[in-house]
Amino acid sequence: MPTLGDRILKVNHAGEHGAVHIYAGQIAIARVLAPGLVAELEEFRAHEQRHRSIFAAELQRRRCPRCRSYTLCALGGFVLGALTALLGARAIAATTVAVERVVLRHLDEQLHVLKGQDPEAVTAIQTILSDEQQHHDQAASRLQNPGPALRLLQSLVALSTEAVIWLGMRL
Repeated sequence: MPTLGDRILKVNHAGEHGAVHIYAGQIAIARVLAPGLVAELEEFRAHEQRHRSIFAAELQRRRCPRCRSYTLCALGGFVLGALTALLGARAIAATTVAVERVVLRHLDEQLHVLKGQDPEAVTAIQTILSDEQQHHDQAASRLQNPGPALRLLQSLVALSTEAVIWLGMRL
């Protein structure tokens, strides 16, 4: 029977897979519409690939299969990334801020719940925190005074991120 730490790590692994694909979708569109962002998006994608590897290694060590939402996260992530990139550079930033705000809150909650219960899961989660905060902060710096359309986009992205996490914990 999987532990809470196992389930959290499976969902985090799938989420990082989704994040890799969000950036892949954004990069594909940004090459044409926002070429000045491509280097930063590629850097962020490399961070997410490393995070995915960290969680994959811990799942392998535990002999846990990946989350059933893994493929859904990739497909949904790519579509989300491409669609938001079509809306421009500020929409890319709004998407990153929304996703990372949700992710950072969940990681904080996970650390609180797993502290003293699953030190290996805590270590894996702590390893990625600074990168996720960097993504949030860099994107937020480009998103001064978002208007109603970007606030709506952020709400929709945050809601979809919450839904994927909720679903992943239940699959």
